Order: sequence, then C-alpha cells, then structure tokens
Amino acid sequence: MFQLGLGTTEKYCDGVSRRSFLQIGATGFAGLCGLGLSANQAIGSSTNSSVEKIPGAEKTKDTSVILIWLDGGPSHMDLYDLKPEAPAEYRGIWKPIPTKVPGYQISELFPRQAKHTDKFSIVRSLYHNTGDHFAGAHRMLTSKDMGVGGASIPGKFPSLGAIVHRQIGSRQPNVPGYVAIPYGMSVGIRPGYFGGNFLGAQHDPFETIQTPNSANFQIRNLNLAQGLTLGKLEDRRSLLKHFDSQRKTLDRLNTTQAMDHFSQEAFDYIAGPRTRDAFDVSREDPKLRDRYGRHDWGQSALLARRLVEFGCSFVTIHLGGWDHHWNLKSGMENYLPKVDSMVASLFEDLESRGLLEKTLVVLCGEFSRTPRMNDGGNGGAPMSMGTPGRDHWGNSMFCLMGGGGVKGGMLYGSTDRLGQNPKDRPVTPCNIHATVYEVLGIDPKLQITDFTGRPTNILDDPTPISDLLG
Repeated sequence: MFQLGLGTTEKYCDGVSRRSFLQIGATGFAGLCGLGLSANQAIGSSTNSSVEKIPGAEKTKDTSVILIWLDGGPSHMDLYDLKPEAPAEYRGIWKPIPTKVPGYQISELFPRQAKHTDKFSIVRSLYHNTGDHFAGAHRMLTSKDMGVGGASIPGKFPSLGAIVHRQIGSRQPNVPGYVAIPYGMSVGIRPGYFGGNFLGAQHDPFETIQTPNSANFQIRNLNLAQGLTLGKLEDRRSLLKHFDSQRKTLDRLNTTQAMDHFSQEAFDYIAGPRTRDAFDVSREDPKLRDRYGRHDWGQSALLARRLVEFGCSFVTIHLGGWDHHWNLKSGMENYLPKVDSMVASLFEDLESRGLLEKTLVVLCGEFSRTPRMNDGGNGGAPMSMGTPGRDHWGNSMFCLMGGGGVKGGMLYGSTDRLGQNPKDRPVTPCNIHATVYEVLGIDPKLQITDFTGRPTNILDDPTPISDLLG
C-alpha cells in the first residue's frame, strides 16, 4: 500500500486538527494510476449499471440532487427561523424581512433569496438532539446514530449520496454520478460521512479538489500526464489488456471485473470531451458567473448546476467554517451574503433552464447553534473573544428544500417561542432522506446488505414529508 496526503484542515472546536489520507494498493490500481486518474476518483465515478444490477433502480425518476453542506453547524435563529419577539440574548443581531410569500420571513442578510421563497420551503422543526459534530454529521448524512461521535469517529453507514449513486449511478454516460465540490468532507475528515462505507469506495464521491473560482481551474485527474498523448494512452491500454488476458482465473473475480470497468471508465473520461465540458465553467456567461458571486461558494454552485445538467445524479458542495462560538456577527456578515447570492442564483438559473422540476436543492449542516447567545468570552471575560456567539445545538434545526417536485413557499413545522425545540410537526434526518429518495424515485424502504451480509434498512423511519411533495 502507499499513502497520499490530502491536506490539513482548520481545527474545529474539539481541538483536533485532522488530516485525511487515501490509501491505494499499488499493484491493484497500477492501471488506473497509469491513466493519470487517482484510484479513489476512478472508483467514485463509477455508475452502478456496469457493475451490479440494483432491484428497483429502473423505476427511478429523471431527477438529481444538489446538497449544499454548511459544515460546522449554521444557526437556525440567524438564517431561516428568526425570533424577533424573543429576549435580546435569543433573538440575536439581525431582523427578519418579508419575502415574496406572505408570512414567510428570513434573515435581512438574505435579500435576494427573499425574492424566490416561492421556489423553496424551509423545514423548521428538524432535530436529532446531539451537539456532537461527528454524531450530528453522521446522522444528517447517513440518517443513522450507530454510536458515531467524538469518541468513535469512523462512519458506520453509507451516505445519502453513496446510496443514490449505488441505485442510480449517472444519468448520462461518461459523467460521474456522484460529485463533491471541492471535496466530500464532514467535520474535517474525507470522505467522512459522505463516503460509501461498507458499500465500497466505488461509491465515494468524485472530488474536484479545486473550486471553480480558482485561477485556471481544471480537474487534475482528467488531464494526461506530461508527454502522454491519446495515441500512447491507447497503446498502453492495449498492453494492459494483453496482460489481463493472461489472468483468466482472476478475471472471474468480481473485484477484477470491477477494476476492468473502472479502467475503461477512466479512459473514457480522459479520451472523451463530455466530461471535460461538464466541468468547464469557463463556458458560462461572465454575467451569470457574476450573479452567482465571484467567490468559491458561488462558482461551486454554478458548477453544480452545470453537472446536473450534464447528467450527474448527486452533487454536494462543501461550505466550511460555521463553528461560530464567538464573533458571530463578523462570521455571518461574511458568509450569509455569499450564501444569498449562490442560492438565489441557483434557483433562478435552474428555473430559467427548465431544470428546477428535475433538480432538488437541499441546504443544511450537521446541527444548529444554541438559541441563547453566549457572552463572547469563551470562558474568559465577556466579549474578550469578540462579539457573542452560539454553541452547539441539535434540538432544533432547519433544512432548506426546493425543486425536484418539492413544493416551494412553505414553512414546514415550527419551533417554540425561544427556538429551543420543535413546536409542531417534528422532523428527523430520516424524514429528510425519505423525501429525497421519493424525489429520486428510490424506495425509502430499500434494504442494503451490510458488511456482515445482513439486510439492513437504509432508513429506520422511511416516512417522507408528504406535505412537501407535489
């Protein structure tokens, strides 16, 4: 085995600085590496149809999902569930504003989204009751508890995106079915709870690594190594096929057949123009790019729209840095205008292209923040760490959902007057996942086989939020 360092991440509030590594079997993946494609990404790009036939997959709808992941935990009280009548230490700094839909209010830092609330709904009664980053992320991304938390970090169940990838793969040939921009990461670990887990690394997301806002943005793994032409690549592939023909015994193994599939797909990605076109945001109108925002988050949302248009089934965008225990004011005034431009532009763009009914947009994080603000001291003198902030809170959260057949203009459920707990129509991560599966045409009662060979329900509660479905 050899190991590739995948970079460091900033420390979260638990004080741990995490570094992710990709371990690859040098011999088993030599063919893929020779194609200039990392083994992890070659596997993650695979569609299920060439490897295994999944019962019921043929009933899926022609829909896709864009998941915008606010890593670190965004506050419901400062974004989509403001409490202007609550005491000052609860209601926070910003005021709610009216929107296109009467009675539907959101943060004053979201003026552009306010014009599009008819296109998306907010679930205000989401909860899972944990303030642990790892436990919350695992529950939101896999729907499962399974004892995952700060004391037991590794994921124990496939992510929502991985299951979608297994069931559907890509909508179009030569385009990855499951893509993460710039990477699939939760609480500093990659692919973390975005991965395939016991379904296998072939269901991990294909990572862009860079954001499309980067200068000379390109997907490194789609480029030929220096001095390697397509002709030479074809010769090399022919040579590998010759060697493979001498290994008839190994060819009968499922693993070897899968690797043959991944090698073919890797070659198709590099040799064909379709994948390159899908990731080429430079083809977009500069004025449209300006509307999304000339920052990492805005350009990532534009790339996500481009990818679902080309046939990706599940795209996730990582927006990190939401762990605001103090200095909430500067953090929100930096982040929320960027979220506003990217979300509003995404809904505008999807609608203008006739893609809104085929694309579900979901925006959420692993948990929320405490309804009551702290004193900004973090254990020291009040305000010594800057303005007040909010701590971890999983008892009341939000989830934005719109498009793909999900009704817009609704505020589903509510929290009590202080925003501490659901007041009516409580919703769990299972119900969010079940709603996503319904949009995609995947049975929420689906069972998959775990690492012990036992059939396991993908959801403990397969009940979708029926009021949101058309």
